[in-house]
Amino acid sequence: MVLSGLGWRSLRPWAVVAVAVVCLVAGALALTHDSRPAHAAPAALPHTAVEVSASRCGRGWRTPTPGVQVFDLRNPTDGPAEVLLEDPKSQAVYGEVEDIGPGTTRELTVRLGKGTYAFKCVPDDADAVTGPTVRITTGRSGPAAAPVTEHDLIPPALAYQKWIGSGLSDVVRLTTTLRDAIDGGDLAAARADWLPAHLEYERLGAAYDAFGDADGAINGTDAGLPGGVHDKDFTGFHRVEYGLWHGESANGLRGPAADLVKAVTALRDDWAGTRMDPAQLGLRAHEILENTVQFELTGRTDYGSGSNLATARANLDGTVQVMSRLHPLLATRYAGLPALESELDRVGKTLDGFEHDGTWTPLGRLSHRQRENVDAALGDLVERLASVATLCDPRRTV
Repeated sequence: MVLSGLGWRSLRPWAVVAVAVVCLVAGALALTHDSRPAHAAPAALPHTAVEVSASRCGRGWRTPTPGVQVFDLRNPTDGPAEVLLEDPKSQAVYGEVEDIGPGTTRELTVRLGKGTYAFKCVPDDADAVTGPTVRITTGRSGPAAAPVTEHDLIPPALAYQKWIGSGLSDVVRLTTTLRDAIDGGDLAAARADWLPAHLEYERLGAAYDAFGDADGAINGTDAGLPGGVHDKDFTGFHRVEYGLWHGESANGLRGPAADLVKAVTALRDDWAGTRMDPAQLGLRAHEILENTVQFELTGRTDYGSGSNLATARANLDGTVQVMSRLHPLLATRYAGLPALESELDRVGKTLDGFEHDGTWTPLGRLSHRQRENVDAALGDLVERLASVATLCDPRRTV
C-alpha cells in the first residue's frame, strides 16, 4: 500500500497509532480498481450501521453486497473498543478502526468482493469477540493483510537492537578519534574525523525519542536555546561542528569534544540493558526518513560542514537496516514491498551521486531540478514507509 495525504510528517510517535487505522482504510480504498473514484465522498457510498459491542459484535450487516462501502460502527457500551473487519479463517484484515469511544459512531470505508468476512470487536479490558460470518459471492475485494502481533516483532526487534549496540561501539571509537585530534590541536584532522563519526551515529536511526534524552546531548541543535550556538546547553556533534567550521580554537573545542565522547559512551553502556519495544520497529522505519525530510532536507542541522546530503544517505542506510529485519514479516503482507525496496536502492544511488572523493555537495549548491528530485524521492519514501508503520502496528487477535 502507498498511503498518502494524511499528514504523517507532523506526527509524533504517540499519535501514529491513533492515525494508523485511518491510513489502512485509506489505502484499502485508494488501491481498488472500482470505476468509482478513490476519493469519492463517503456520503455517495452505501452505508451499513453495525453494532460493535461484545454481546452484539457485527450485528446489523444483513444484506452483504460487493464494492466500495461504508460501515457506521456504533459502540453502545461504556468503554472504548477496537474493531477489525477480517477473513475469519485466515484473520487477514481488510479494515480497522481503533478507539471507538463509548456511545460514538465511527466510519470504516472498504472495498469488498468475493470472500468471507466477519467483524472482530476488541474491547480494552476483555477478550476479542468475532461476530457473524458474512459471505459475498461476486466482485474483487480490496487489499488485506494478516495481522502482525507483538510476538511476531520480538525476533526482528532483538536483532535490530543488537545491531544498534554494535554500531554504538563504532560511534564511541570514532568520536574518540575526533576528540584526540582536537586534543592534539590538529583541527584539519578533526574536520576530517567529524563526518565519519556523525554519520555512524545517524545510521542508527535516532529519530524522535528513540534514544531518549541522550540524543539531545549527542545530536541536539541550538533550537530554543536563549544563547543560540553560544549557549552552554548547546552540546554534541553539532556543537563541535559549529566550532570546527567557524574558526574556534582547539582549546575552546576540547570540552565539547570530551563531553560528546562521554555522552556516546554512556549511551552505549546503557543500551546493553535496554529492551526496545518491538511495537516501535515498524514505526521507526517511517520515522527515520520523516526526520530526514524535516531536518536534513531543510538544512536546519547544518552548522558549517555542508553534510546534510551525507546525513540523508546515512539515514537511508538506517532505514534499510530496519527494513531488512522486517522483510520476512512484510513479504507475505505487503504487495508493495518489492517496489519499496527497489525505491530505497534507487534513492541511495541518487544520493551517492552527490559524493565525490569523500566530499559531499552542500544542500545549497544543488540546482533547482536536483533539489526537487531529492525532495520528491525522499517524500515518496516517507509516504510508502507509512504503510510499513501501519502494517506492523501490533494487533490483538484474542
